Amino acid sequence: MPDTAQQRFFEGVTRLVPSIQKDAIQRDAQTAFPQAEFAALAELGLLTATLPEARGGLGLGIGPQGASGLLRLFVLLGQASLPVARLFEAHVNALQLIERYGTDQLAADAARDAAQGHLFALWVTDPWDARLALRPHANGYLLEGGKAFCSGAGRATRALITAARETETRMLVVALEPGARVLPSPIKLGGMRAAITGSVDFSGMVVAPAALLGADGDYLREPVFSAGAWRGSAAALGGLTALLELHRDELRQRRRDADPHQRARFGQLLIAYETANLWMREAALRGCLEDAPPEEIVAYINLARLAVETACLDALRLTQRSLGLSAFIAGSRAELVCRDLATYLRQPAPDETLDKAAGYYFTAPLRSGS
Repeated sequence: MPDTAQQRFFEGVTRLVPSIQKDAIQRDAQTAFPQAEFAALAELGLLTATLPEARGGLGLGIGPQGASGLLRLFVLLGQASLPVARLFEAHVNALQLIERYGTDQLAADAARDAAQGHLFALWVTDPWDARLALRPHANGYLLEGGKAFCSGAGRATRALITAARETETRMLVVALEPGARVLPSPIKLGGMRAAITGSVDFSGMVVAPAALLGADGDYLREPVFSAGAWRGSAAALGGLTALLELHRDELRQRRRDADPHQRARFGQLLIAYETANLWMREAALRGCLEDAPPEEIVAYINLARLAVETACLDALRLTQRSLGLSAFIAGSRAELVCRDLATYLRQPAPDETLDKAAGYYFTAPLRSGS
């Protein structure tokens, strides 16, 4: 694919950022899926951008150039709307797993569906009291149970899910009609409302053997399982970028940009931003190229994930301190970005992640970027 195709794509996405930011407030207030935003982005080729060129994509995430390109894309989307970035990250994750572990036919079908506008989801969290089970059936396999914390529930029309088969977990790809199988959810998140997170019931669904992906246990295989966290952190970096711009612009408008205390806080925010930015440049390369031992890739990306989290938490504190109550006014962009970012950062097991990453570097040789 010529470089001009990527250039046109990024120019188009960049042009859409202000309108997506403007609409994000309404989407949040209504807990509404960003349908128009995804339609406009899909028109540019967003849903196929990470596919290999041979499958009609732009190859973002493939090779050094693709790694920096995918990082740039996630930062742009996170800057525009963290719910949009979250939904797209799941789409990318699903497509990459299908490309890696699926048959050529399954990968070709997924590429075709993405080109036709289907949004893929990744639903792997079981309810606390049950696991989604995969049972033998005369026509393939029968699903019993559901999934929780499903971003894009009722809107994603393709989903990569995990189901238990005896003692192992297996990935499979299912097709869904809009609004189908969604359960009322008692959980109301404080942020990320436009990501439409709910529960999905798969009970009674029969899937063909061709829908199964890879081998038992592949979903948890390293380094892919943990290394993919860099994409979520890249989206968070986009949210941090939006926060930095909001912080700066509001202080300018108030004519408080010459105040030494405000400048000191803004300087600290810039340090946090650049720290996260530098970690993510290296993490994107390591996650995409996979040119180091799996343990090293996982350890580095886990440290990057926590470095970005720390930078974002610092940024939230500094922005709320500088802007005061205006950062808490419902319906303002500052309040929305703070709330979405605080919610998005709550990824699982941060303490365990840090412990394991630090443990690796107690015995492993350090190299540039470590």
